[in-house]
Amino acid sequence: MLSRVADTIYWMARYVERTSGMLQVLRTTYISSQDVIKDFSWRPLLNTYAPELTTEELKEVEWDTTKVFEHLILGRENISSAYNNIRQARENARAIQDHIPKEVWQTLNNYYHFIRDREFENQVRTGDPVTAIDVLIRNGLLFTGTVKNTMTRDEGYTYLHIGKFLERSIISADVLRIKLSVMYSELKQAEEARNLRYLLYSLFGYEIYMKTYKGNFNTQHVLELIVYNPFFPHSILYGLNQVNRYFERLQPESLPESYAQLEFLIGKTKNNVKYSALPADQSNILNQFLLQTRADLIAIGSSFSKYYFGNT
Repeated sequence: MLSRVADTIYWMARYVERTSGMLQVLRTTYISSQDVIKDFSWRPLLNTYAPELTTEELKEVEWDTTKVFEHLILGRENISSAYNNIRQARENARAIQDHIPKEVWQTLNNYYHFIRDREFENQVRTGDPVTAIDVLIRNGLLFTGTVKNTMTRDEGYTYLHIGKFLERSIISADVLRIKLSVMYSELKQAEEARNLRYLLYSLFGYEIYMKTYKGNFNTQHVLELIVYNPFFPHSILYGLNQVNRYFERLQPESLPESYAQLEFLIGKTKNNVKYSALPADQSNILNQFLLQTRADLIAIGSSFSKYYFGNT
């Protein structure tokens, strides 16, 4: 497979996964904000999903939910918005139509036209934002199902899943860091269970947590699920295991030196996560671990770009 095609498929998957992750966090955060009597600040999410905002712009937007949704979902100027992520995914799919099933292309094309529809924009601005976000999330799930049911299990499928699970691991690390930083800053023991519950909702982990830990909410158990659980699809370790699994399929077609570079980085990051011991009561150590894990995941992505896609 041409490196250009592999790169395009890989990023198509990353953009879709990035959108789905951000939308779920927005949805859950909005619902949790309805439980707060005082003014609710969106700054923690804006710092992650709208890094281009200046300090003054942040002050102007952070208390206004409508402006936050406009910027993060509809924003044409925000390169991290759901609109721009889906636009980029569609452009990537359009460029490689000969290498993906027509159903995958049609799914992304429909997704793009839906998110730019005027009726949908009005729903975000003046209607029920949860309903609007739910429809977008379902479009992402439709893409995932279409890929599963129509794509040949070839190199393209492999690169798509490497991109998907690498992005998912980054999202899980980001969400965990954002939500825990807010929880630690509030320093209210009574709020711990509620905050942990919404953290789990943000990563589709509430049901598996209830089944595994019988509803006993504490930070240590949540960390075990989101960081270490090898069966939870949104845990950091699960994502790394999947990246490694799909990467191993590339060995026969890889240059030995390129494969060795990525094999080392993936193995090192996976072991750093797997054999860590995170103290739930020490926020500084936890934050440092999550930032380092994120940096390691970004390094894996950069190495794919350099050694497999020929980018400098």
